[in-house]
This record gives sequence, structure tokens and C-alpha cells, in this order.
Amino acid sequence: MAAETGSPVAKAEGEPVRTDESFEGVTPDAARRLLLGAVEAFAERGFHATTTRDIAGRAGMSPAALYIHYKTKEELLFQISKVGHERSVNVLAEAAGSGGGDAVRLAQAVRSFVRWHAEHHTTARVVQYELAALGAEHYEEIVGLRRRSEEILRGILESGRASGEFEVADIRGTTLAVMSLCIDVARWYSPAGRRTPDEIGALYADLVLRMVASTGPAGPAPAE
Repeated sequence: MAAETGSPVAKAEGEPVRTDESFEGVTPDAARRLLLGAVEAFAERGFHATTTRDIAGRAGMSPAALYIHYKTKEELLFQISKVGHERSVNVLAEAAGSGGGDAVRLAQAVRSFVRWHAEHHTTARVVQYELAALGAEHYEEIVGLRRRSEEILRGILESGRASGEFEVADIRGTTLAVMSLCIDVARWYSPAGRRTPDEIGALYADLVLRMVASTGPAGPAPAE
């Protein structure tokens, strides 16, 4: 998996402030705005360097208003981590269950997982790189969601090896390598870059299939 450092990962220079539909279900609106403000502050400055005043200011609220909805700064991080992990797990599970052979399923899973981490790169940076800042109980809950992602991917690799589509000597090591490859997109992706999230997903899907020496088709990729 990606490093759990808790160090700040700055947004790309000139990148505009963005909303994230992952949090659309959060109510009331003030609680949602605080989460969005926290996402941007944590992504820019890191959890420990961010103040509650900074988060509240980004949400257009007073510092005192924050505590109406969240008891601590850590609770904000937990809610962000929970929503982000749940969304990414759902994306991966849906892609893995899309049908077809194991090569098709693996390619679709990687493509969708990478695309999510690119499209939601600011949230994903916080979700993936601030894990160590969580309290023990919240940490264990989030680690459980992370394990679910690994289990989905590992299941595809095991199935592909059993069917002869893949040549994978180390399932666990390969699972971690593929997960890290996908997740790390959030660290460097910029909307100003040359490739779209879908193009990056297609590229990574091809790379992963080559990694496992797939003998099956990956399905059509978008034109460059």
C-alpha cells in the first residue's frame, strides 16, 4: 500500500479549488462544507499543520461553529477517510464484478480504481496519506476498509492464476504492488496534465496485465 506518512502533499500549482461529489450525501450542508474545507486544508498543509480555524475559514464559518458538527479535528479526518475509502471500495467492487474473464475484470478494476484516484485526487491524497494521524479505534476501522480493497484485487489475481490466465508467483506481493501503483496516482495527478483520468486508467490497466503476464484480452482501450 502507499506510505502512511501523514506528511502534507501540496496541490499542483494553480489548481482550482474543487468540490467532491463523494460528500454530497453528508448533511446538514454546514457539515458537508466543513468536510470539504478540511479536505483541502489537509491536502495542502497536512493534518498536524492544519488548524480548526483554517478549516472553518475555508467553509465560510467561525471556528466555534465547527464544534457543533465535529468534536475534534481528528473526527473530521476520520469522516473524510471513511467516505473516501467506502467510495473507492465500491468503485473497485463494481468493476471487479463487471463480468468477463479474469483479465477483463482485472483491467476494468485497475482502470476504474486509477480513474477514481485521479478524478478525486485531493480527497484521495488525504485518505491515503494521512492514515497515521487517526486515533486507534478510527484507524482500525479504516484499515478494515483498506483490506477490503486488497481482498477484491487479490481475489481476481487468485482466480486468474487458477484459470491459467495469469502467471503470478506471489499473490500477496503482487496485490500490494498493484494497489500502490493505482493509489499513487493521487499524489502526482494534475488536471493540467497531458492525460485524462480515463487515459491514465487505461495505461495502468495495460501495465498491470503485462505485470501478471496475462494471456487474455483486456477489452478495448480509448484512443490516445
